[in-house]
Amino acid sequence: MARPGRVERELRRKIESGEKLFLLLSDPEKPLSLEIVARFEEAGADALLVGGSLNITPYDIDEYIGKLRSGGVRLPTILFPGGVNNVARSADAILFMSLLNSLDPYWLIGAQVSAALLVKRLGLEAIPTAYIIVGHGGAAGHVGRAQPIPLDNIYVVSSYAAAAELLGFHAIYVEAGSGSPRPVPPEAVRYARTAAEEPILIAGGGVREPEHARRLVEAGADAIVVGTLAEKQPEKALKLLSYVKRR
Repeated sequence: MARPGRVERELRRKIESGEKLFLLLSDPEKPLSLEIVARFEEAGADALLVGGSLNITPYDIDEYIGKLRSGGVRLPTILFPGGVNNVARSADAILFMSLLNSLDPYWLIGAQVSAALLVKRLGLEAIPTAYIIVGHGGAAGHVGRAQPIPLDNIYVVSSYAAAAELLGFHAIYVEAGSGSPRPVPPEAVRYARTAAEEPILIAGGGVREPEHARRLVEAGADAIVVGTLAEKQPEKALKLLSYVKRR
């Protein structure tokens, strides 16, 4: 495994101390306000994921992160790229992702080849991440030409997770898709955790209830991602954050 950078080391330190991580997701096309992000930071969020939109440029991301920084937000900022157009210099790190169940080689390795030298040039900390889409898949599944793992054959996640660990990925992100009508199933997380012990295990997509978050962390998730809920029902999302951090 390549040497982790500062952001990844801090996340791993928290995990090793027994914490569960809460990752707040904001799309710069419909960004969370400074006030909302600041409230999540104060409540104990561990990092802000930024990206995921088609209609966005690096300048938009830099402007957004700049506003947050000017407003006093100091959360680690990690790019969650929807493509090369999301690579921006103002972030602290980037989830350098490969969509393992994409049918398009571009999302497996092409986009990464296009972005690699730029990531190095900008000095971004890269967190090698295996991205696995299950169930509904959402916009990410559609754009990434994924073949989402069917919910009635969710055990297939274990093969992807094992491959991710053997290939040296530092993190595995099991995703149901932003705003998914059915949240990422705990069974998918359990299969991934059983098959891969070393990578940070991230779960997201449709997480709306503390009870579901509880089941995800009990299944082995190290980190829970919440985006749509924070955008539409921030008070409920803050309660979910408090619940995750109490685990």
